[in-house]
Amino acid sequence: MKVLDLHCPAGHVFEGWFASEDDFQNQLQRKLVQCPMCGDSDVTKRLSAPRINLGAQPPKAAAAAQNTPSAAPAQPASAPVPAAAQMPEISAEAREQLHAMQSAWVQWSRKVAENTEDVGKHFAEEARRMHYGETEDRAIRGQTSTKEALELLEEGIGVVPLALPESAGNEGGGSLQ
Repeated sequence: MKVLDLHCPAGHVFEGWFASEDDFQNQLQRKLVQCPMCGDSDVTKRLSAPRINLGAQPPKAAAAAQNTPSAAPAQPASAPVPAAAQMPEISAEAREQLHAMQSAWVQWSRKVAENTEDVGKHFAEEARRMHYGETEDRAIRGQTSTKEALELLEEGIGVVPLALPESAGNEGGGSLQ
């Protein structure tokens, strides 16, 4: 698993997890990697600290290796095992909780998508029209820049940034008014 530090042209910094560098490049070319803050798919990698494997084996593997007469020690006895190499495995209960949270988030995302109108790149314009009584009030979602969202807030127009997956019926994140 590769954990990458990513950023978008608006300066948002976020983390992405990918199976490999090829997986990251493939998703990037297909515009599947998007900034969770603004939805921009013009994402680039930042320098990030690598995970360094100092040769430590997981505790079970290390114990099995020591019980085998012909096995060489995993590392010299004088070298301490780094704390990062002793990462505990995630419990079944924690895995279930994580799955439940992910499932709830997906359901919530779908509910938002089903109960709002996607106005796309015209979000700020449509939110202003509703605020000033030029069109009927309704729940909308769409995309806008951070600058434009701040301007809407300064005008007293309530907006909430959302990071909705495209699978929820959304074309790349958005805001909700």
